[in-house]
Amino acid sequence: QVQLVESGGGLVQPGDSLRLSCRAFGFTLDYAAIGWFRQAPGKEREALACISSSDDSTFYVDSVGGGFTISRHNAKNTVYLQVDSLNPEDTAVYYCAADLSNYGRCSPYSIYDYWGQGTQVTVSS
Repeated sequence: QVQLVESGGGLVQPGDSLRLSCRAFGFTLDYAAIGWFRQAPGKEREALACISSSDDSTFYVDSVGGGFTISRHNAKNTVYLQVDSLNPEDTAVYYCAADLSNYGRCSPYSIYDYWGQGTQVTVSS
């Protein structure tokens, strides 16, 4: 019933940009906080950003640096992650996830119960 589908990944060169998409099925993003994560080979999953449904406020994880912009297109029930100035260290599987437990608000304690399958981003020269 509830499903998230990521798309937009691919093979790019250093300095390129990508816009990743996360489309929701079976529920409306109006009541969800959507987070973006990534996991590189041999490393732990890393949080990147979150967008709330109540006021479209955004949150970015400072430790991962700049280059990320999260946004929402309500009519398409889709959340995007713009990734700029990619470098090889950004190579990872990128995931989106939904938190339906906190009135659509992002917080450090968000519970992401629904996850997509991920989209592969590979950065190489």
